[in-house]
Amino acid sequence: MKKTITVESVTKGHPDKVCDQIADRILDAYLKEDASSRVACEVCINKDLVLIMGEITSKSEVDVESIARKTILDIGYNKDELGFNGYTVPIKVMLNKQSSDIALGVDASGAGDQGMMYGYATDECDNYMPLACNLANNLAKRLDEVRENNIIKDLRPDGKTQVTLEYNDNNIHIKALVISISHEEKKDKELLKKEIIEEVIAIVIPKNLMDEETQIFINPTGNFVICGPAGDTGLTGRKIMVDTYGGLARHGGGAFSGKDYTKVDRSAAYYARYVAKNIVHKKLAKEALVSVSYAIGVIEPLQIDIETFNTNLVPIKEIYQFVNDNFDFKTTNIIKELDLKHVKYADTTMYSHFGKDNLSWEQIID
Repeated sequence: MKKTITVESVTKGHPDKVCDQIADRILDAYLKEDASSRVACEVCINKDLVLIMGEITSKSEVDVESIARKTILDIGYNKDELGFNGYTVPIKVMLNKQSSDIALGVDASGAGDQGMMYGYATDECDNYMPLACNLANNLAKRLDEVRENNIIKDLRPDGKTQVTLEYNDNNIHIKALVISISHEEKKDKELLKKEIIEEVIAIVIPKNLMDEETQIFINPTGNFVICGPAGDTGLTGRKIMVDTYGGLARHGGGAFSGKDYTKVDRSAAYYARYVAKNIVHKKLAKEALVSVSYAIGVIEPLQIDIETFNTNLVPIKEIYQFVNDNFDFKTTNIIKELDLKHVKYADTTMYSHFGKDNLSWEQIID
């Protein structure tokens, strides 16, 4: 049976991801000095403005504007020719304290919001992520590497990748690759295509996944000089599929970046992934989707469901028993077990929040 799936990812200089990186660095700065900080930080950018807004309650004193400028400069937006310059772009900070009504529930160790969260895992790859996600994310990461290390010259920070996989029984084939990477006006377009094939695609993509039928599109519009916030407004939380499983699993709609661990749309999504990964690792199923929901101010989840898409290798009741015996979805436990007060959230922002060995929710239980 033939099936086709497509997944995308983006580089550090994508305008939405610039916002996510600023928000998570601000979050880290508050938590570093006050691990009990309540942070809900949203960022919006265009070429003429960085707007930082939200609700923060903390004992920390943080220079928010300096963090934003440093983040923008670290990404590579550091000269006027890019149309967005971290040295000079106006930054407006509009941060208030957390609502006292919300605080009533959070202070009692309840969930910081209502909603549905999902965690997913598959045995398709060693890190229990879908293959298409790994390929798209690794291509985006490699684009950042070749730019930052000047392996390919005259690149600009904004870029996107896309992988279309075709499954035909037991055979997996890349039907199409799309790579769009911004560049200096002087960059020779044919040379750029050659360099992307040799220094990005050939490094990331296994040869056995490609053949003469694979379509490769590199900057298919022909030109990508106007980039980043100069070409498109950016907003925190707008790349939720890139942040998770590429659209191959359900998503409750809650974004991650800029939110502290009391916000269950972040912390519970991490924990659900933790549970799903362990289900698959224990060979209870080849694929698992864990769904959970909360009410604001309530410690216990309202619902926990497990779906295996008919891939379970043991009766489903045994999987539920495994979860009940080993995992606790109470908000207080999630924070403690995953040590979420001491995570460096800037490490999560790029190339999915999942599939990275150094993150606590990616660990395997004994």
